[in-house]
Amino acid sequence: MRDLHYIALIHKEPESGYGVSFPDLPGVIAVATTLDDAIAEAASVLAFSFEDWPGERPHPRTLEMLRQDPDFRSASADAVVAVIRPSAEYYHAAE
Repeated sequence: MRDLHYIALIHKEPESGYGVSFPDLPGVIAVATTLDDAIAEAASVLAFSFEDWPGERPHPRTLEMLRQDPDFRSASADAVVAVIRPSAEYYHAAE
């Protein structure tokens, strides 16, 4: 199966790091002190979580589908919306 991209929400509160969550993968989160590190960490967390994922991987919804979800609209109001591909090495290659 080719790697799918998952939509992520990146939040930053004053006095805290960047938090990344995935609307289609409840409980899968990443945290880092910089935006670049948060994106890289999110890719690694996805790859790690799928190593032992029970059953078939969840199929990611499109942005258009997510925008129809009131919970997503609320959660994304003050977030950066990003697209992340699961990979432990994907973002580290650019360093």
